[in-house]
Amino acid sequence: MPDMTSMPTTAGAPTAPAPAGPAVNIENFAFNPPTLTVPAGTTVTWTNKDEEPHNVVSEDGAFRSPGMDAQGTFSYQFTKAGTYKYVCGIHPFMKATVVVQ
Repeated sequence: MPDMTSMPTTAGAPTAPAPAGPAVNIENFAFNPPTLTVPAGTTVTWTNKDEEPHNVVSEDGAFRSPGMDAQGTFSYQFTKAGTYKYVCGIHPFMKATVVVQ
């Protein structure tokens, strides 16, 4: 029986794990989904799928991400019920909402 400890192994390219909770993708200069409804206490993760940098800035000042390059992520835990409108501070025409119940 051959010694399996010396057998070569092959592995695929490493991939980032998918966000564990609700996710918003930034694609084609838009937030998808444009409105996300979650229960209080939920952490939402944004992922920049564009080649251009983006960020996430709430209109009420509750949260602000740093600039995210391609495949960059930002997560925020929503602890209080309410409607949180946000934009990309770099491209303010990009708008979306998180509704926390």
